[in-house]
Order: sequence, then C-alpha cells, then structure tokens
Amino acid sequence: MNGNVDLLMGTGSRMNDRTVSVIGLGYIGLPTAATFAAHGRTVIGVDISERAVSAVNQGQAHIEEHGLPEMVSQGVASGRLRAVISPISADDFIIAVPTPVDHETHHPDIGYVMAAGRSIAPVLRKGNLVVLESTSPVGTTQQLARLLAELRPDLRFPLDGEAEPDVNLAYCPERIIPGQMLRELVENDRIIGGMSELCTERAAALYRTFVEGECVPSDDRTAELCKLAENSYRDVNIAFANELSMICGNLGIDVWKLIELANRHPRVNILKPGPGVGGHCIAVDPWFIVSSDPERAKIIKTARQVNDSKPKYVLELVAEAVGVLAGKSPRIVCLGLSYKPDVDDFRESPALAVAQSLSATYPGSVVCVDPFAHALDASGEDVASLDVAPFDGGLMDADIVVALVSHTAFQAIPYPVDASVIDACGLWS
Repeated sequence: MNGNVDLLMGTGSRMNDRTVSVIGLGYIGLPTAATFAAHGRTVIGVDISERAVSAVNQGQAHIEEHGLPEMVSQGVASGRLRAVISPISADDFIIAVPTPVDHETHHPDIGYVMAAGRSIAPVLRKGNLVVLESTSPVGTTQQLARLLAELRPDLRFPLDGEAEPDVNLAYCPERIIPGQMLRELVENDRIIGGMSELCTERAAALYRTFVEGECVPSDDRTAELCKLAENSYRDVNIAFANELSMICGNLGIDVWKLIELANRHPRVNILKPGPGVGGHCIAVDPWFIVSSDPERAKIIKTARQVNDSKPKYVLELVAEAVGVLAGKSPRIVCLGLSYKPDVDDFRESPALAVAQSLSATYPGSVVCVDPFAHALDASGEDVASLDVAPFDGGLMDADIVVALVSHTAFQAIPYPVDASVIDACGLWS
C-alpha cells in the first residue's frame, strides 16, 4: 500500500483524530455512535428528531438497550459525543436511516437515504468517507454516489471507473440484534463493500476502530445483496415454521412437540413459529430482493406471504374461542406487543397488529400487557385504541389468553387452565 493510501486510511492515533458523523440516531445509529465514542473517536450524531437530539445531549439514550444509557452518558460527559439537528463538517459520515417498504406495493422506499445524502452534500470536502449502513436495494450506494456527484460537481466520486476520488463511498450493513447490540457491534464480522478498492480500505480502517471480528472486503452491490440474503434466509426458515404450525393446528397436532421431535434429527433445526414476523429487518428486507427480480424470487416472496398471513390465522383462532363462549362478552388478554421478546421495539410487530385488530373487533373486551409498554407512546405506532394495563403477574380473570410474545417476565405465569389459550409464541411449550 502506498504512502498516500496509508495517510488516507490513518492508523493508531491518526485514525482517532478523524471525526465521525452518524446520520440517524435510531436503533442502529445511536449504538454505533456511542460505540465509536467509547473507542476514542469524536462523534457528531445527527437526527431530525429534536427529542432524540435533546436526549443525547443530556447524556440519555432514547431507546432501550442494555448498557447503552451508560455508554451514551459517558460519551457525552467525555465530550466525545454530541448531537445536532443538521449535519456539520466531519471526516467520516455514516448513514443509518430507515428504508421502509410500501405496505401496499411492497416497493422499497430509499427516500430517507437520499434525503440524508442531500443533507450532507453541502458539508462534504476532499478526503471524506461516506458509508451507507441502511439496509438497501442493490444499487442504492451507487444512486447515493450519483446524487452527491450532482450536488457537488466540484468533487470527484467513485463513479465510472474513478480510481482516486475526492470522496470515498462504501456500503457496510449492520449485523446486530436488539438486546445484544453493543456486544455484537464489536464481535461480529462486517462486510465492507467499497465502490473501489480504496473505498473498501478506507471503510475497513474506520470500522477497525472497534470491530474485533473480521472486516471482510467486498464491493458495494455484493454487500447490499448479502444483507438482504441474510435476512431473507431467516424469513424463509421462519415461514416454514409458521406454515408448519398452521398445518398442525388444522390436523390437531401439537406443533411444539412436533418440532422438538423433528429437531432430534442431526441435520434438522426447525425454528420456533410465532404470530408472524416483525422488526425493521426480516419483515421488510426480503421485499427488496423481490422488487429487484420478481420473476425469480419465488420462494422469498412466498415466505413473506406466509409470514404476513400468520396474524390473520391467530385472529381466526381467537374468533373460534369467542364462538365457544356462546354469546358471552369475552375478556381477552393479549400477552406481549413488541415484535420479539425482551425489547421495546414495536416496528412491524405482528403481536401489535393482532392486538389492534382484536381491540377493534371486540371493543372494551381486550386488555394488553407488555413489560415494555412504557415505550409505546414514543414508538410512533397507533396505540390509542389499545387498553394497556400494567403487568402484575396475573391474567385478570381472562376468558381467552392470547400469548403473542414470550417475554421473560411472562415465563413465570402458570398455564391458565380456566381460560381458552391461543399460544402463538410457545410461551407454555
């Protein structure tokens, strides 16, 4: 590697002198910003939410994650972490904003990524690195580069064979799970997909600030598809479990016992079914592949459809249980609203969707409990119709219990022998 590349990459203290700007302080951006700060980097977090910016500048984490409040507090107290509403000059920029899909068409929306690009364009300068972390359709990093090139014609970008750009770009997807974010940020391997070899080297040097796993070099398009493939693999396997659970329900077979028996095969590992699939990744990302090649992505599309159909199946089971009550007004208790156990994340949550539908169908009869209910108001989800009660360890004389999320707090609840039970998550399996 020549001296110019060494200088651009930086090593040791020189690398720590480079300021990092993290665009988007949500579930990925804030832990990433705090981790960089904890490893000696000066970090400027950027978010359009005044609530998020204010919280960070007060040394507080506005999302729930084990160890994150302490890390944010220490970062702010040390002067290495602060937050602003609009981007300012920095050396390295990381974009970690949402990339949702349209719920009707299932087409990906990269509007937030492009908006982030427009926001940083005025403050870019020669020597900068821009890394996209947001889960994105193949080609998004190149679209971002072309947008920046249009907005800043005075700078050279890694497009059309440009080997020595003024601004380097790369795609580096996150691989972390709520509840384990801070550990996995450090320990997990990262795919470093630069738009050129130099871009890859620059981005790898940035992530080596704290990544103890391997920084695996790739190109931007392969890295984009790699992230989508990882989450689609999970979605397809969950769909098999969910489809199996519905088949077992129709055949009168205990799916949990079936899975336990089948998994005794040395080459079988069936996942646990649930009320559907939620969260910001697995419930969304497979559609990005489908939209890129709808003619060939048949298994991926079918898996999405199976998982999206599971909440309706749960609702049908509840309707059957209500019918058995022969006209009595039911008391229905829903256990869990978040998209997975032990997190305060309600994005794309099938449990929340089931609870909302039940509340609309049986008004005044549905009570919801979740140990993370305190985060509902700030979640951005429509929860006005829900009757959310504090969890006191009981089931409040329920006629029907719908177990939707197997939170640790629920696992001490004895099986409700005096109620109809729809156990969609295996709480009592």
